[in-house]
Amino acid sequence: MSLAAAMPRVSRSRSISAPPERVWEVIADPHHLPPWWPRAVRVEDVRESEGEATQWTTVLGTQAGGSVRADYRRTGGEPGRRLAWSQEVAGTPFERILKAAAVEIEVEPDAGGSRVTLGVDEALRGISRLGSPMMRAAARRRLDEALENLDGVVT
Repeated sequence: MSLAAAMPRVSRSRSISAPPERVWEVIADPHHLPPWWPRAVRVEDVRESEGEATQWTTVLGTQAGGSVRADYRRTGGEPGRRLAWSQEVAGTPFERILKAAAVEIEVEPDAGGSRVTLGVDEALRGISRLGSPMMRAAARRRLDEALENLDGVVT
């Protein structure tokens, strides 16, 4: 994975008993996020270029039962193997806590299926940096949940 080294990284991996092509079919299309990405309720305003999603908005459910919109931009990848996106934080409620947030997903063939690695880099802003250990723990839980959900969706 090759995200900005200045941001704290959390990554988790899991073997999934589905072929890499099936996993890629799900992760490469933002419309498929709600069944597997934690707290994603729906995806809106997907913009494409050359047949690939380049920008989208994910509506995330909150613990209080509300919702918040998060805008994302695809930042890189290698079709069938690696996908990267970043969250647009400027001018959003996330800006109070985050300087930057990025996700990278790698899919590799594995015995009988795929090895999927999810990584997140979240640079905290100001006093929020004191909560970095808690943010990393929450990121680990979120990625473990995403991998478990993804496994259920593709198998």
